[in-house]
Amino acid sequence: MTEDTPTVTLGRFFEQAREGTLTGIRCGGCGALAVPPKALCPECGARRWEAVPLSGEGTIDSYTIIRVAPRAHADDAPYAIAAVRLREGVSLLGRVVDVPLNALAVGLPVRFRPIVVKDRSAVGFGPA
Repeated sequence: MTEDTPTVTLGRFFEQAREGTLTGIRCGGCGALAVPPKALCPECGARRWEAVPLSGEGTIDSYTIIRVAPRAHADDAPYAIAAVRLREGVSLLGRVVDVPLNALAVGLPVRFRPIVVKDRSAVGFGPA
């Protein structure tokens, strides 16, 4: 990270997601890619990060259907959460939108969709 590079924070990650952009971080020490931002590189422990734009395209690695949701999201049930492996190789959790629950499958191609849940930015994935 240089002096003119904005700090990569979790808050900024979600601001950019709301604007329609997924951003990962690449470690300046070992080159590992991570998303969402972390304080330390999970591979080497360095704190040297560079923001990297991500395509938002990927496939579902795993998913679960939430039928009995936490109280704050009870009105949204049923809904699905998926672990999506992005084209760049990193995985990210997000809510599945615009895909019928009975059409969900491991390997299904999806694309990032910014969503707002209860006035908060969130990561969503919809049909590719």
